Amino acid sequence: MSHHIVEFKNVSFRYPNKTEALRDISFRITHGESVGIIGANGAGKSTLLMHLNGYLMPTSGTVNIGNLYLGRQTRQEIRKKVGIVFQNPDEQLFMPTVYEDVAFGPLNLGMDEAMVRERVRSALDLVGCLDLQHKSPHHLSNGQKSSVAIASVMAMEPDILAMDEPAANLDPRSRRLLINLLRTFEHSKVIASHDLDLILDVCQRCIVIREGNVAADGPAFDILTNKELLEENHLELPLSLQRG
Repeated sequence: MSHHIVEFKNVSFRYPNKTEALRDISFRITHGESVGIIGANGAGKSTLLMHLNGYLMPTSGTVNIGNLYLGRQTRQEIRKKVGIVFQNPDEQLFMPTVYEDVAFGPLNLGMDEAMVRERVRSALDLVGCLDLQHKSPHHLSNGQKSSVAIASVMAMEPDILAMDEPAANLDPRSRRLLINLLRTFEHSKVIASHDLDLILDVCQRCIVIREGNVAADGPAFDILTNKELLEENHLELPLSLQRG
């Protein structure tokens, strides 16, 4: 299924202040892969994710999403394929009610009201927040906001799901619900997180980013049990693998 492919070729990105956040990054993600993106703070993980649907555009190199090369003309079409959940849910929640926030994406895709209602109900039910649909997002806890932000993306049924620190604001029960949800998502997933136990639970592959470069790319278990590699990148073994 080529429409689920993500391919970066020699991608570099420099912010307007001349900070070079990505440096000649190349990798390819195929249909159904679950890929964890890990690295120290400032390594370039969030910048990488924001290239997946054109929130940022590469300074050089190419980004290919489902056989569409990212550009200003293709950005809108690519955004139908890729759903991104940001680390800060307040960046995604802006409507008066939870229902309207989750309905926003499907309505913009031109769905009729009956289909939108079904998408909203299904997405909120997936994250355990159906009872919040009439509440204002601004009156929710941080964990509830994160769950609703995830629902707003899932309602669009994207081909590719990208998430930036999805468990950062979640309590243990909500975190476990998220992990179970991610395991049921059959399409491609790209998850940037410091929660290495979540990456170990959900991802089969792991890419380590260091100073804007790919420092390692391989099976998640191999990378996340390599104490020396993790320490070189200012990371520690997942808590579940630490002893005593």
